[in-house]
Amino acid sequence: MQGKVTAGSLDVHPTEKALVVHYEVEASILAEGGGHMLVSVKSLSPSTDVGALAKKVVEECKLIPASRLPQVEQLLYYLQNRKSSPVEGKMEKKEKRPLNEEASITRVDEYIELLYEGIPEKIRGSALILQLARNPDNLEELLHNEAALGALARVLREDWKQSVELATIIIYIFFCFSSFSQFHGVVSHYKIGALCMSVVEHELKRHDVWLSLYLLLNLAEDTRTELKMRNKNIVGLLVKVLERDDEELLVLVVSFLKKLSIFLENKNDMAEVDTVERLARLVPCDHDDLLNLTLRLLLNLSFDSGLRAKMVEVGLLPKLTALLGDENSRQVALRILYHISIDDRFKGMFVYTDCIPQHGEEDTEAELLSICINLAANKRNAQLICEGNGLKMLMKRALKMKDCLLMKMIRNISQHDGATKPVFIDYVGDLAAEIRAEEEEEWVLECLGTLANLTIPDLDWELVLKEYNLVPYLKDRLKPASAEDDLILEVVIMIGTVSMDDACAAMLAKSGIIPALIELLNAQQEDDEFVCQIVYVFYQMVFHQATRDVIIKDTQAPAYLIDLMHDKNAEIRKVCDNTLDIIAEYDEEWGRKIQSEKFRFHNNQWLEMVESRQADESEPYLYDNDNDRTDLFYSAVAQQII
Repeated sequence: MQGKVTAGSLDVHPTEKALVVHYEVEASILAEGGGHMLVSVKSLSPSTDVGALAKKVVEECKLIPASRLPQVEQLLYYLQNRKSSPVEGKMEKKEKRPLNEEASITRVDEYIELLYEGIPEKIRGSALILQLARNPDNLEELLHNEAALGALARVLREDWKQSVELATIIIYIFFCFSSFSQFHGVVSHYKIGALCMSVVEHELKRHDVWLSLYLLLNLAEDTRTELKMRNKNIVGLLVKVLERDDEELLVLVVSFLKKLSIFLENKNDMAEVDTVERLARLVPCDHDDLLNLTLRLLLNLSFDSGLRAKMVEVGLLPKLTALLGDENSRQVALRILYHISIDDRFKGMFVYTDCIPQHGEEDTEAELLSICINLAANKRNAQLICEGNGLKMLMKRALKMKDCLLMKMIRNISQHDGATKPVFIDYVGDLAAEIRAEEEEEWVLECLGTLANLTIPDLDWELVLKEYNLVPYLKDRLKPASAEDDLILEVVIMIGTVSMDDACAAMLAKSGIIPALIELLNAQQEDDEFVCQIVYVFYQMVFHQATRDVIIKDTQAPAYLIDLMHDKNAEIRKVCDNTLDIIAEYDEEWGRKIQSEKFRFHNNQWLEMVESRQADESEPYLYDNDNDRTDLFYSAVAQQII
């Protein structure tokens, strides 16, 4: 038997875009007294005509009399302007996580079984039940499933401290029941209210902890107070909190660590604990402020070579590279990547990232170019950059724009022996044409440095020097203080490169460049790099008769080389010895002088060693030895050396 149905109260659904129509049955065999009906209005948006929609709802829902039209319109207006509740907002955010299953009321028993597994399975099972609970039509059936409700209550009671996400999902399920007065009994039966009070109390305590952290952060403005905090291991305590999942708490903690990290002692403390490892899991993250703060903290830490190594070890390199596509994170990520690219140990690892731009892209900014300059110092990276028309496009853009940074990158590429160096032959003329006094020194430095790297046997350097009239420029720039030291040094290196060619060596000998090198050597004798490069030029020149004759007869180069034979710099000594050996082979007089100096130096070293040993021996032994004939000992030593 069916009874008369009359409309009861109207209300909005607590979470859905829907109206809840309650109704009463005057006579019913089941004697349940009534129920409710859900009227979905998912199409409701800020631009919806609420009046028209209200009329449509009244026309289509037979339970709502026409006299209720103003009330329906008012409720729809409320829904249109309602913001998501805190619980709903949290859940919508969590539902964006990869849970692609659609829940079915017929599979509830399967979902209940998941509540007896580990935390991840419990989260999955409860999330599926939540899908069902959000539809009021399912609440009646769930109400009679004591196994489901009992399991949910048990999990909430036992595991709410272990997982905030799990607790939030289960509370939301019971929240759906609590939205309807007829279901309040089941919520009370399972003591969900008391559990919620415990959760709230716990969260309030955590909020108190947050206030303590904010207090400490404010107090840390005073460096003396900050020192006291450091003595109490504030860094270690904060790093432990990085294990938490609460994003707002993490924002506070990372802010605090970033402030502390500007001081060396705090940075060292961070290096001793797992700071980088725990920060790595936050890159990337959906919380923009947290991601930005994390990257800035990592930037501060990246000035430390050990912490840079740790960043690579925990897999941050590809993560940072991926962030280059995010405008909000790009600049900070670039700076961290730049610091990592400085370290030779990690240059090769960039091969496996998308950090290296292809073919001289027009919009490549200075920060990214700076990274590529570092990376180009690695042979494999250089080959990758040059693939296809890579070098051609780079050179074209660099020469067109006179881009010093881009040419610096090309210069680093040119230093590698192997497949890349011969490719530069096509650009020797373009580079040589830029070596002019009227060009900016910084630009000339990079072009000249690139040319100086091209130690290619098939390259006709004599033709290049003549066609572009480079010898006068090179000679003029050898004068001390004629230009910045970097450019003068590059001129010396360039002379060394072309001096490997016999015809070029003869041309340089006639130009008077050798006396200019001697003058520069005298002026820069305190600079090891200058001295080493000039000596290397002499070493190249003594292989060719024209320049060797000038060095031996017309200058005092051998005398300088003899003085440098005992230099503290091992590389300088080595090049000097090799150069003097060749001079001694071709000139008898200098050969005797060189041999004499070598003997004198070694003899003095031996005598100093013997005297040192004698000083270490006991005095009675020295004085009681009447047969001691050190003069004979020295003579014997001298004969051995000779």
